[in-house]
Amino acid sequence: VQLQASGGGSVQAGGSLRLSCVASGRILNIHATGWYRQAPGKERELVASIRNGGIIKYGDLVKGRFSILTDNAKNTVYLQMNSLKPEDTAVYFCNADVDQIDSDDDTGLRFSTVDIWGKGTQVTVSS
Repeated sequence: VQLQASGGGSVQAGGSLRLSCVASGRILNIHATGWYRQAPGKERELVASIRNGGIIKYGDLVKGRFSILTDNAKNTVYLQMNSLKPEDTAVYFCNADVDQIDSDDDTGLRFSTVDIWGKGTQVTVSS
């Protein structure tokens, strides 16, 4: 299973960006997906996450400005970022907890639950 993120770029303060992350591979089920970010010299932090059942969490710094959305049919999670600030500048990573199919044959279905990270996408907000 792989995650491919896209949609990063450069924008002026007050602008908007929409990030996308597509999960591909032998996926049986996706339990949770989320976005994290890491700015230079700082630790990786939660931006937003969503679990099965619609439980959503947002980082305190993005509440009211960012929204996480999923399209389950496309195995895609989006991060809509509005009212961007220079302090939102960071590399954004998507993450997922996935049931990955290991084998599916006459002996039955076997899967394992894995925590997957995608490669980051850079978001730069200028003042």
